[in-house]
Amino acid sequence: MTVNGILPLLKPGGMTSHDVVAFIRKTLRMRRVGHTGTLDPDATGVLVILLGKATRLMQFMVTLPKTYVAEVVIGIATDTLDASGQVVSRTEGIEIPKERFLKALSDFQGEIWQIPPMVSAVHHKGRRLYELARAGVEAEREPRRVYIHRLSIQAWPEHEVLTLGDRVSILVECSSGTYVRQLAADIGERLGCGAHIGSLSRTKVGDLDIGSCYALEEIEEAAQDGSFADRVLPMSAGLSHLPTVALAEHHQDAKKKLSDGTRYPAGDLLQGIKEEEAGQAEGGDLISVVASSGDVICVAKRENKEGRDYLQPIAVFA
Repeated sequence: MTVNGILPLLKPGGMTSHDVVAFIRKTLRMRRVGHTGTLDPDATGVLVILLGKATRLMQFMVTLPKTYVAEVVIGIATDTLDASGQVVSRTEGIEIPKERFLKALSDFQGEIWQIPPMVSAVHHKGRRLYELARAGVEAEREPRRVYIHRLSIQAWPEHEVLTLGDRVSILVECSSGTYVRQLAADIGERLGCGAHIGSLSRTKVGDLDIGSCYALEEIEEAAQDGSFADRVLPMSAGLSHLPTVALAEHHQDAKKKLSDGTRYPAGDLLQGIKEEEAGQAEGGDLISVVASSGDVICVAKRENKEGRDYLQPIAVFA
Protein backbone atom coordinates (compact mmCIF):
# COMPACT_ATOMS: atom_id res chain seq x y z
CA MET A 1 0.00 0.00 0.00
CA THR A 2 1.30 3.46 -0.92
CA VAL A 3 -0.16 6.32 1.09
CA ASN A 4 1.24 9.80 1.73
CA GLY A 5 -0.32 11.67 4.62
CA ILE A 6 -0.97 12.01 8.33
CA LEU A 7 -2.72 9.46 10.52
CA PRO A 8 -3.79 10.69 13.98
CA LEU A 9 -3.82 7.65 16.27
CA LEU A 10 -5.09 6.98 19.77
CA LYS A 11 -2.18 5.21 21.46
CA PRO A 12 -3.25 2.68 24.07
CA GLY A 13 -1.40 2.19 27.33
CA GLY A 14 1.17 -0.59 27.47
CA MET A 15 2.62 0.01 24.00
CA THR A 16 5.71 2.01 23.12
CA SER A 17 5.51 4.52 20.29
CA HIS A 18 7.87 2.22 18.38
CA ASP A 19 5.41 -0.65 18.89
CA VAL A 20 2.65 1.45 17.31
CA VAL A 21 4.83 2.31 14.30
CA ALA A 22 5.66 -1.38 13.87
CA PHE A 23 1.94 -2.23 14.03
CA ILE A 24 1.13 0.31 11.30
CA ARG A 25 3.99 -0.94 9.10
CA LYS A 26 2.74 -4.50 9.40
CA THR A 27 -0.95 -3.63 8.99
CA LEU A 28 -0.44 -1.41 5.93
CA ARG A 29 2.60 -3.25 4.59
CA MET A 30 4.47 0.03 4.39
CA ARG A 31 8.09 0.78 5.22
CA ARG A 32 8.03 4.57 5.39
CA VAL A 33 6.22 5.16 8.67
CA GLY A 34 7.23 7.54 11.45
CA HIS A 35 5.78 9.70 14.22
CA THR A 36 6.14 13.27 15.46
CA GLY A 37 6.89 12.69 19.14
CA THR A 38 7.22 9.80 21.56
CA LEU A 39 4.68 8.97 24.25
CA ASP A 40 5.70 6.99 27.34
CA PRO A 41 4.59 3.32 27.20
CA ASP A 42 2.00 3.80 29.97
CA ALA A 43 0.69 7.06 28.49
CA THR A 44 -2.30 7.19 26.16
CA GLY A 45 -3.63 9.66 23.64
CA VAL A 46 -2.58 11.43 20.47
CA LEU A 47 0.27 9.88 18.51
CA VAL A 48 0.67 11.50 15.09
CA ILE A 49 1.78 8.94 12.51
CA LEU A 50 3.43 10.04 9.26
CA LEU A 51 3.07 7.89 6.14
CA GLY A 52 5.16 7.79 2.97
CA LYS A 53 6.39 11.20 1.81
CA ALA A 54 4.82 12.72 4.92
CA THR A 55 7.66 11.27 7.03
CA ARG A 56 9.64 14.31 5.85
CA LEU A 57 7.19 16.51 7.75
CA MET A 58 8.70 15.33 11.04
CA GLN A 59 11.25 18.16 11.18
CA PHE A 60 8.43 20.73 10.92
CA MET A 61 5.99 19.04 13.32
CA VAL A 62 8.22 17.80 16.13
CA THR A 63 8.24 21.25 17.75
CA LEU A 64 4.45 21.70 17.77
CA PRO A 65 2.92 22.55 21.17
CA LYS A 66 1.29 19.71 23.10
CA THR A 67 -1.64 19.39 25.50
CA TYR A 68 -1.88 16.75 28.24
CA VAL A 69 -4.26 15.70 30.97
CA ALA A 70 -2.24 14.34 33.89
CA GLU A 71 -3.35 12.75 37.15
CA VAL A 72 -1.08 13.91 39.95
CA VAL A 73 -0.84 11.66 43.02
CA ILE A 74 -0.19 13.80 46.09
CA GLY A 75 2.33 12.98 48.82
CA ILE A 76 3.98 9.98 47.16
CA ALA A 77 7.20 10.22 45.13
CA THR A 78 8.59 7.42 42.94
CA ASP A 79 11.98 6.81 41.35
CA THR A 80 10.50 7.02 37.83
CA LEU A 81 8.22 9.98 38.66
CA ASP A 82 5.22 7.91 37.56
CA ALA A 83 3.19 4.93 38.76
CA SER A 84 5.54 2.36 37.23
CA GLY A 85 8.35 3.10 39.68
CA GLN A 86 9.25 2.26 43.25
CA VAL A 87 8.03 4.53 46.02
CA VAL A 88 10.91 6.57 47.42
CA SER A 89 8.98 8.77 49.86
CA ARG A 90 5.56 9.15 51.48
CA THR A 91 4.62 12.31 53.34
CA GLU A 92 2.14 11.53 56.11
CA GLY A 93 -0.21 14.03 57.69
CA ILE A 94 -0.29 16.50 54.81
CA GLU A 95 -3.16 18.92 54.32
CA ILE A 96 -3.08 21.03 51.16
CA PRO A 97 -5.97 23.42 50.53
CA LYS A 98 -7.02 24.17 46.97
CA GLU A 99 -5.68 27.73 47.10
CA ARG A 100 -2.20 26.45 47.92
CA PHE A 101 -2.32 23.93 45.08
CA LEU A 102 -3.43 26.64 42.64
CA LYS A 103 -0.55 28.85 43.80
CA ALA A 104 1.89 26.02 43.07
CA LEU A 105 0.44 25.66 39.57
CA SER A 106 0.78 29.38 38.92
CA ASP A 107 4.46 29.21 39.91
CA PHE A 108 5.12 26.90 36.96
CA GLN A 109 3.26 28.80 34.26
CA GLY A 110 5.23 30.66 31.61
CA GLU A 111 8.89 30.06 30.85
CA ILE A 112 10.54 27.58 33.21
CA TRP A 113 13.70 25.48 33.33
CA GLN A 114 13.46 21.71 33.62
CA ILE A 115 16.12 19.14 34.33
CA PRO A 116 15.34 16.08 32.15
CA PRO A 117 14.45 13.08 34.34
CA MET A 118 16.78 10.09 34.36
CA VAL A 119 13.94 8.02 32.92
CA SER A 120 14.00 9.92 29.61
CA ALA A 121 15.40 9.30 26.13
CA VAL A 122 17.86 12.21 26.29
CA HIS A 123 21.38 11.20 25.23
CA HIS A 124 24.31 11.51 27.62
CA LYS A 125 27.76 10.59 26.31
CA GLY A 126 26.30 8.28 23.67
CA ARG A 127 23.76 6.54 25.90
CA ARG A 128 20.14 7.34 26.71
CA LEU A 129 19.43 8.46 30.25
CA TYR A 130 16.94 5.66 30.90
CA GLU A 131 19.67 3.11 30.04
CA LEU A 132 21.97 4.69 32.61
CA ALA A 133 19.12 4.76 35.15
CA ARG A 134 18.56 1.01 34.69
CA ALA A 135 22.27 0.50 35.40
CA GLY A 136 21.99 2.54 38.59
CA VAL A 137 24.00 5.46 37.20
CA GLU A 138 22.94 9.04 37.99
CA ALA A 139 24.16 11.38 35.24
CA GLU A 140 24.50 15.14 35.47
CA ARG A 141 21.90 16.81 33.24
CA GLU A 142 21.73 20.32 31.90
CA PRO A 143 18.45 22.18 32.52
CA ARG A 144 16.30 22.92 29.48
CA ARG A 145 14.05 25.88 28.87
CA VAL A 146 10.39 25.05 28.19
CA TYR A 147 7.18 27.05 28.18
CA ILE A 148 3.97 26.20 30.02
CA HIS A 149 1.17 28.03 28.22
CA ARG A 150 -1.59 26.87 30.55
CA LEU A 151 -1.77 24.87 33.78
CA SER A 152 -5.16 24.34 35.38
CA ILE A 153 -7.21 21.91 37.47
CA GLN A 154 -9.41 19.51 35.52
CA ALA A 155 -10.78 17.43 38.39
CA TRP A 156 -10.52 17.76 42.18
CA PRO A 157 -11.44 15.26 44.92
CA GLU A 158 -14.80 15.69 46.67
CA HIS A 159 -13.11 17.16 49.74
CA GLU A 160 -11.48 20.59 49.59
CA VAL A 161 -8.20 19.74 51.34
CA LEU A 162 -5.76 17.28 49.76
CA THR A 163 -4.27 14.50 51.88
CA LEU A 164 -1.84 11.65 51.23
CA GLY A 165 -2.71 9.67 48.10
CA ASP A 166 -5.30 12.09 46.73
CA ARG A 167 -5.39 12.47 42.96
CA VAL A 168 -5.81 15.75 41.10
CA SER A 169 -6.30 15.90 37.34
CA ILE A 170 -4.53 18.84 35.69
CA LEU A 171 -4.50 20.23 32.15
CA VAL A 172 -1.06 21.08 30.76
CA GLU A 173 -0.62 23.09 27.56
CA CYS A 174 3.10 23.28 26.90
CA SER A 175 5.91 23.63 24.42
CA SER A 176 7.49 20.62 22.80
CA GLY A 177 10.15 19.01 24.97
CA THR A 178 8.28 19.49 28.26
CA TYR A 179 8.49 16.54 30.67
CA VAL A 180 5.09 16.35 32.34
CA ARG A 181 6.23 13.74 34.86
CA GLN A 182 9.04 16.09 35.93
CA LEU A 183 6.52 18.93 36.14
CA ALA A 184 4.34 16.86 38.49
CA ALA A 185 7.35 15.99 40.64
CA ASP A 186 8.39 19.65 40.79
CA ILE A 187 4.86 20.68 41.80
CA GLY A 188 4.98 18.08 44.57
CA GLU A 189 8.34 19.40 45.72
CA ARG A 190 6.99 22.95 45.72
CA LEU A 191 4.11 21.75 47.92
CA GLY A 192 6.64 20.10 50.23
CA CYS A 193 5.12 16.63 50.00
CA GLY A 194 6.28 14.99 46.77
CA ALA A 195 4.09 13.75 43.93
CA HIS A 196 4.09 11.52 40.88
CA ILE A 197 2.05 10.97 37.73
CA GLY A 198 -0.71 8.41 38.19
CA SER A 199 -1.81 8.53 34.56
CA LEU A 200 -1.05 10.66 31.52
CA SER A 201 -2.94 11.30 28.29
CA ARG A 202 -1.87 13.53 25.43
CA THR A 203 -4.99 15.23 24.10
CA LYS A 204 -3.58 17.50 21.41
CA VAL A 205 -0.56 17.97 19.13
CA GLY A 206 -0.67 21.27 17.27
CA ASP A 207 -4.16 21.43 15.75
CA LEU A 208 -4.72 17.65 15.91
CA ASP A 209 -6.83 16.72 18.94
CA ILE A 210 -7.86 13.44 20.48
CA GLY A 211 -11.34 13.63 18.97
CA SER A 212 -9.88 13.16 15.49
CA CYS A 213 -7.81 10.10 16.41
CA TYR A 214 -8.43 6.49 15.44
CA ALA A 215 -7.96 3.40 17.60
CA LEU A 216 -5.61 0.71 16.30
CA GLU A 217 -8.55 -1.65 15.87
CA GLU A 218 -10.27 0.86 13.58
CA ILE A 219 -7.16 1.14 11.41
CA GLU A 220 -6.81 -2.63 11.20
CA GLU A 221 -10.45 -2.96 10.12
CA ALA A 222 -10.14 -0.10 7.61
CA ALA A 223 -7.06 -1.70 6.06
CA GLN A 224 -9.03 -4.91 5.56
CA ASP A 225 -12.16 -3.36 4.05
CA GLY A 226 -10.29 -0.90 1.81
CA SER A 227 -11.46 2.28 3.53
CA PHE A 228 -8.12 3.14 5.13
CA ALA A 229 -7.33 6.07 2.81
CA ASP A 230 -10.43 7.86 4.16
CA ARG A 231 -8.73 8.07 7.57
CA VAL A 232 -5.57 9.75 6.28
CA LEU A 233 -5.23 13.53 6.47
CA PRO A 234 -3.43 15.47 3.71
CA MET A 235 0.13 16.59 4.36
CA SER A 236 -1.06 20.19 4.54
CA ALA A 237 -2.72 19.33 7.88
CA GLY A 238 0.75 19.06 9.38
CA LEU A 239 1.81 22.49 8.16
CA SER A 240 -1.17 24.58 9.28
CA HIS A 241 1.12 26.44 11.71
CA LEU A 242 3.15 27.87 8.80
CA PRO A 243 2.21 30.76 6.50
CA THR A 244 0.98 29.31 3.20
CA VAL A 245 1.55 30.38 -0.40
CA ALA A 246 -1.10 28.93 -2.72
CA LEU A 247 0.05 28.79 -6.35
CA ALA A 248 -2.54 29.61 -9.00
CA GLU A 249 -2.86 27.76 -12.31
CA HIS A 250 -0.74 30.38 -14.10
CA HIS A 251 2.19 29.82 -11.71
CA GLN A 252 3.39 26.76 -13.65
CA ASP A 253 6.99 27.97 -13.86
CA ALA A 254 7.10 28.53 -10.11
CA LYS A 255 5.56 25.12 -9.49
CA LYS A 256 8.09 23.36 -11.74
CA LYS A 257 11.16 25.05 -10.29
CA LEU A 258 10.07 24.77 -6.67
CA SER A 259 9.21 21.10 -7.27
CA ASP A 260 12.78 20.66 -8.55
CA GLY A 261 14.14 22.29 -5.40
CA THR A 262 15.26 25.39 -7.28
CA ARG A 263 15.22 28.82 -5.65
CA TYR A 264 12.49 30.99 -7.15
CA PRO A 265 11.85 34.76 -7.04
CA ALA A 266 8.98 35.36 -4.65
CA GLY A 267 7.55 38.24 -6.68
CA ASP A 268 3.79 38.38 -6.19
CA LEU A 269 3.63 34.91 -4.60
CA LEU A 270 3.81 36.32 -1.08
CA GLN A 271 0.77 38.51 -1.70
CA GLY A 272 -1.40 35.50 -0.90
CA ILE A 273 -0.15 35.47 2.68
CA LYS A 274 -2.34 37.20 5.24
CA GLU A 275 -0.91 40.38 6.70
CA GLU A 276 -0.38 38.87 10.14
CA GLU A 277 1.30 35.82 8.60
CA ALA A 278 3.57 37.99 6.47
CA GLY A 279 5.14 39.28 9.65
CA GLN A 280 5.91 35.71 10.66
CA ALA A 281 7.59 35.15 7.31
CA GLU A 282 10.10 37.96 7.85
CA GLY A 283 13.71 37.11 8.57
CA GLY A 284 13.86 33.84 6.65
CA ASP A 285 10.97 31.99 8.31
CA LEU A 286 9.45 28.89 6.77
CA ILE A 287 6.57 28.96 4.29
CA SER A 288 4.38 26.13 3.05
CA VAL A 289 3.85 26.20 -0.73
CA VAL A 290 0.79 24.39 -2.09
CA ALA A 291 -0.55 23.79 -5.60
CA SER A 292 -3.98 24.92 -6.77
CA SER A 293 -5.14 21.37 -5.97
CA GLY A 294 -4.17 21.87 -2.33
CA ASP A 295 -1.29 19.38 -2.50
CA VAL A 296 1.89 20.45 -0.71
CA ILE A 297 4.71 21.21 -3.15
CA CYS A 298 7.40 22.13 -0.66
CA VAL A 299 8.37 23.90 2.50
CA ALA A 300 10.54 26.86 1.55
CA LYS A 301 12.62 29.41 3.38
CA ARG A 302 12.15 33.05 2.53
CA GLU A 303 15.50 34.62 1.68
CA ASN A 304 16.50 38.10 0.64
CA LYS A 305 19.34 38.40 -1.85
CA GLU A 306 20.44 41.85 -3.01
CA GLY A 307 17.08 43.36 -2.17
CA ARG A 308 14.97 40.62 -3.80
CA ASP A 309 12.85 38.03 -2.02
CA TYR A 310 13.25 34.37 -2.97
CA LEU A 311 11.68 31.11 -1.90
CA GLN A 312 14.33 28.45 -1.33
CA PRO A 313 12.85 24.93 -0.97
CA ILE A 314 14.27 22.97 1.95
CA ALA A 315 11.91 19.98 1.70
CA VAL A 316 10.13 19.00 -1.52
CA PHE A 317 7.01 16.81 -1.50
CA ALA A 318 5.78 17.09 -5.11
